[in-house]
Amino acid sequence: MNSSEDPAAWEPPPVRPRGRLAARFVASLLYAPLHVLLCLAILGVLVVWGAVMDVVTAFSERAEKAADRQGDLLTAPTAWPSWCVGLRELRHEGDAGYYRAHVDRAIVRRTAQVSRSRPTAPPNWRIPLRDYRGAGARYVAERALAQGWQLRPSDVRKEVHLYWSTASPYKS
Repeated sequence: MNSSEDPAAWEPPPVRPRGRLAARFVASLLYAPLHVLLCLAILGVLVVWGAVMDVVTAFSERAEKAADRQGDLLTAPTAWPSWCVGLRELRHEGDAGYYRAHVDRAIVRRTAQVSRSRPTAPPNWRIPLRDYRGAGARYVAERALAQGWQLRPSDVRKEVHLYWSTASPYKS
């Protein structure tokens, strides 16, 4: 069964034990400097690679097309691992009211951003589980749908994928 079809997946996940959260928080603090160094090293390699590709693509159209396909490499190494626990998660685990207020603020802020600017392609928005853990995916979907977002197929145990359709310039 797909997670979006499972009614239990839309409810808030069970509250994690405080001791395990504290251990993950300490591990996250220890891992954070290593992650930053790794991101900086990858950024350095990409800058050098970009300089080399600038020279190569000046002479080859085929290499330019290949370089365009590699544009998404910058976002992949900066994502935090799913096991990392931040201070917000440690302090507010199980606090549904806090997470509901957080989701409401995020949806209002993002809706204002996409309604103010008229992009050429309608934007997608992926809300990770750590942002709505205490409120549940159903709450995110209800609030987002009320603001004009459309729900996209997504694994709600990891993220909710939304799509802003009213920003399309092709709307009739």
